[in-house]
This record gives sequence, structure tokens and C-alpha cells, in this order.
Amino acid sequence: MPSFDVVSEIDKVEVSNAVDNANREISTRFDFRGVEASFTMVEETVEMLGEGEFQLKQMMDILRNSCIKRGVDPTSLEMQTVDRTGKFHKQKVVFQEGIDQPTAKKIVKLIKDAKMKVQTAIQGEKLRVTGKKRDDLQQVMQLIKGADLGQPFQYENFRD
Repeated sequence: MPSFDVVSEIDKVEVSNAVDNANREISTRFDFRGVEASFTMVEETVEMLGEGEFQLKQMMDILRNSCIKRGVDPTSLEMQTVDRTGKFHKQKVVFQEGIDQPTAKKIVKLIKDAKMKVQTAIQGEKLRVTGKKRDDLQQVMQLIKGADLGQPFQYENFRD
């Protein structure tokens, strides 16, 4: 029986490249001249350091644009709260990976409500979709792409 897995992953190398590009752009921009502002990547999070919240918002736009240019989906960005320490403001940006339980249940409900002839199983941070026909599986892919679930999904391990 044909099957495929629905996953949500990001390419960490491309994220690292996007952070490097964002740092380069900050160093050349006129509105950041003479200002302490930087991006640092710590494991799977990006820390933004700036002198004001307005600068953090501008830096977020720069990071989002860099991610788009590098092929990283900007819907995977999740901003944390702003920490103020002295004259600096810090904000962490976390990249969402994996499908959490509530989102997985939404996807399963979405597929069941569409009354498609497929079976869906939650397997940790993945979803396995199995059906009798390849066309049914492709319809499920289109259904998930069309739904706005707040994070990017990839389809892998397609078996015939």
C-alpha cells in the first residue's frame, strides 16, 4: 500500500547561512551604523542583541528576509519575549521543528473531515499517511498544503 510521512524540519546549515547574511547586512546598513547589534546562533536558536526594541523589530525583518533568500520557511520562526539587560535588549528566535501533538491531531482531524480513504497514524514527531491509491495520497498533500497550520511541512519516504 502506498504511504508517505509528513514531517516538519529545517535545514540547520541554511539557517546558519541566513544568520551570517543577516549579520553582514547589519554591518553595512546605515541605520545600524555605530549601534551595538548582532545575531548569534546558539544550538537551534538565534539570539538577537540590540539597543532598543525598535531595532529588534528591524533585525527580525532582516532575519526573515535572509531566511527567505536561503530557502528556510519564515513560518517556522517563533519569537520569544524581549529581555532587557542594562542598555541592551535581547530576543531569542526559535525555529520550530517536528510536529507537536495538538498540530498532529489537527491534521488528522482535517483529513478525516475531508472523508478521504486514507489512514493516518501519529508516530512521535511524524505523521504516516497510508492509502490504497497514489491519487488519494496526493490529495492529502494538497489538503495539508492548503491548510494554514502555522508551520511548514515536508513530505518524505513516499512508498508505492
